[in-house]
Amino acid sequence: MRLHVNVDHVATVRQARRTDEPDPVRAAVLAELGGADGITVHLREDRRHVNDRDVRLLMRTVRTGVNLELAAGSDVMTIACELRPMTATLVPERREEITTEGGLALDGDSGRRTGDAVRTLHASGIRTSLFIGPDLAVIDAAAALGVEAVELHTGEFAEAYKTVHTRDGRAAVQQEVTRLRRAAAHAHGLDIAVHAGHGLTYENVALVAAIGEIEELNIGHSIVSRAVLTGMERAVREMKDIIREARHAALHGE
Repeated sequence: MRLHVNVDHVATVRQARRTDEPDPVRAAVLAELGGADGITVHLREDRRHVNDRDVRLLMRTVRTGVNLELAAGSDVMTIACELRPMTATLVPERREEITTEGGLALDGDSGRRTGDAVRTLHASGIRTSLFIGPDLAVIDAAAALGVEAVELHTGEFAEAYKTVHTRDGRAAVQQEVTRLRRAAAHAHGLDIAVHAGHGLTYENVALVAAIGEIEELNIGHSIVSRAVLTGMERAVREMKDIIREARHAALHGE
């Protein structure tokens, strides 16, 4: 299972003072030294954290690969087609949100905009993923657009996990894990690569890492938060260890 480290929150700290540190590009170097299999970065339309300079430098310096998150129809589409990252992940985006709150809707106008964006990215030779909820009908819609991958939104699982110490909470967590398992198996059966992310932490990630069809996790806030206390390399290594152990246990029925 690959671990992609999202460095957006490093840029968020920088922007709090409108200065030049900490540098998300340097953080990406340290993340790779810690074992990251890729770097994820979200270039928002309003440039609230990561900016154009960051993305351009990441494309020149990252040795694993850049997964560029962007909204369909934004000016970032032009930048993506110019830079041609390893993967472009289309995500919903609203200016008033703190972070991405849910998956893409693939019906109506949203579906048409997403389809246009997928075709534009494919024309530039870019592998494309869609950030969607673990819903079978939405996965079918994604497959119809011809994307190479989907990233399953794990936010509802992460919220449920906050109450895992209660009986109702444990039941809710199991329900969300079952949803993710079914969605991952369905996408895999359609020959779509399965990624997952949002709200994953050192405490809850093992349950998602144990789902065999999921081949990549995108994690940012939890790793950056631990890196403040332990350093980026150690924070990434510790997350990789948890994922590796969970995967091993799942494969060997432990």
